[in-house]
Amino acid sequence: MKFAPFLNLLLCLVFAPLSVLGAEAPAEKPNILFIMVDDLGKEWISCYGAEDIRTPNIDALAAGGMKFHNAYSMPQCTPSRATLLTGKYPWRNGYVNHWDVPRWGVGYFDWKKRENTTFARLMKDLGYATCAAGKWQINDFRIEPQAMKKHGFDDWAMWTGYESGVKASAERYQDAYINTPDGSRTYKGEFGPDIYTDRLIAFMKAHREEPMCLYFPMALTHGPLVPTPDEPDAKTGAARHKAMVSYTDKLVGRLVSALDELGLREKTIVIFTTDNGSGSGIVGTRNGKKVKGQKGKESEAGTCAPFIVNSPGLVPSGVETDALTDFSDLLPTFVELGGGKVPEDLTVDGVSIAPVILGKAKDSEREWIMALGHGPARLDEKGVRGVKDFATRVIRDKRFKVWVSSEREIIRLHDLKEDPDEKVNLLGSEKPEHLKAIEKFRKVIDSMPEKDARPLYEPRAANPWDRKVK
Repeated sequence: MKFAPFLNLLLCLVFAPLSVLGAEAPAEKPNILFIMVDDLGKEWISCYGAEDIRTPNIDALAAGGMKFHNAYSMPQCTPSRATLLTGKYPWRNGYVNHWDVPRWGVGYFDWKKRENTTFARLMKDLGYATCAAGKWQINDFRIEPQAMKKHGFDDWAMWTGYESGVKASAERYQDAYINTPDGSRTYKGEFGPDIYTDRLIAFMKAHREEPMCLYFPMALTHGPLVPTPDEPDAKTGAARHKAMVSYTDKLVGRLVSALDELGLREKTIVIFTTDNGSGSGIVGTRNGKKVKGQKGKESEAGTCAPFIVNSPGLVPSGVETDALTDFSDLLPTFVELGGGKVPEDLTVDGVSIAPVILGKAKDSEREWIMALGHGPARLDEKGVRGVKDFATRVIRDKRFKVWVSSEREIIRLHDLKEDPDEKVNLLGSEKPEHLKAIEKFRKVIDSMPEKDARPLYEPRAANPWDRKVK
C-alpha cells in the first residue's frame, strides 16, 4: 500500500464526525413500529386469555413472535407517555400524576430541557426517519404548533387533546380534530383512528428506503365509547367498547399488511402494548375470571400490560417470557436496536431489552420493575407538582410485589405466584423468603429521593384557559 493513500484513510477514520450516540450499527438497521393502545388490559386481548372477544391480528403477532408476561406500564396516561419517551421514571421526570396540558394550560413537556430528550430525537441522531400518529396530549399545539418536530418527529398526525374553549377539539374519533405539520383542523366525516393509521402507512411508503421509527399511541380504546365504521349500530357502552377493541385489532392488521406489501416486514420490529389497564366501567373475562378495568390503579390489572414483540427473522417466534421489563426500558431498547448507545450525559432509568427481543439472551437484566402515577396532579404557587411529595408506587420482581405509601413505607406484600389477585397481604410474615423480599425492596425505595421531581418547563405568560392555583 502506498503511504499517502494510507495516511489519508487513517486521517479520515480518526477525524470522522462521531454521532452523539456513536456506536457500531448493524449492517441494516431495523425499522421500529411501536403501537400503544389507550386504556386496555390483558382481559381484552385473546392471546392473553380474554374470552369476550377475539383479536386475531394481535394474536398473530404473539404466535409469530414474543409474548411478555411481566411488562409494566404506568397506571395512567401522562406518566406512561413521559416514561416511555424519556426512559425516566415519573419520580425523576416529574410526571408523577396525570396532567392534561391542552385542557389545563399550565405546564408542558418541554423540548428545551435536556432531561426531556425523547427516543425520537435519539433515533434521528442514528439516521432514522421518525413519525408519530394518535394521541400526544402533553403539549398545547395552539401555543407551539411545531411541538412534535421539536420533540424529534419528522411527521405527525396527532389528536390535539381537548383544548379548553375549542369545542371541536374534544373529538378524537368521528370528525376528529387533528394537528399535523400544516396545523390543526377538523376532519369532517372521517374517523380519527383511520387518519392516524393512514398517516403512518403513507410515511412508510415515503421513507421505505430509510430506517424508520414509528410511534403509534392510539386514541382507541379510551372513552368516549363510540360506534366504529365497522359497527355503526353498536348502542350500549359494552357493545361499543367491544367494537372499539375489534377496530384496534383491525388497524394492527392494516399496519402489518402494509409492511408486507412494502417488503418491510422482515426488517421491522413491531411492538404492541397498552398504556394502562381498561377503564373502570369496563368488565372483561380472562381465563374464567371477571376482571373490572383497573385504569389508574396500582394492581396488576392496572399496570401489568400486554407486551408483544414480532419481527420474522429478527425476533424468535412462539416465545413466551417472564423477563421483567417496564416502560423506562423502551428508550434504551430502541437506541440499541438502532445500533447506538444512550449518551453518557443523559440519565435514564431503563435497561435495554434488545438482547431478549433478538433472542440473544433468555432474560433481562432487571431485578425489579416499578409503576407509579395515578390521579390528576395539582398546582401550587410554583406550578405543576405531584399530589404528594412522594407518590405511591408498586415494585415487583418475578414473584413478589410491594405497595409503597406516600410516607415511603411498604404497606403490602404479595406473592404473585400464589396470589395473582393480590388478596393476601403478607406484611408481618416471619418466613425467610418474605423477609428477604421486604429487605430487597426496601433498598430500592431507599435509593430514590425523598421528594419526587417536578415537571421541567419554562413558565409562560398566562393564557385565559390556564388552571388556577386553588
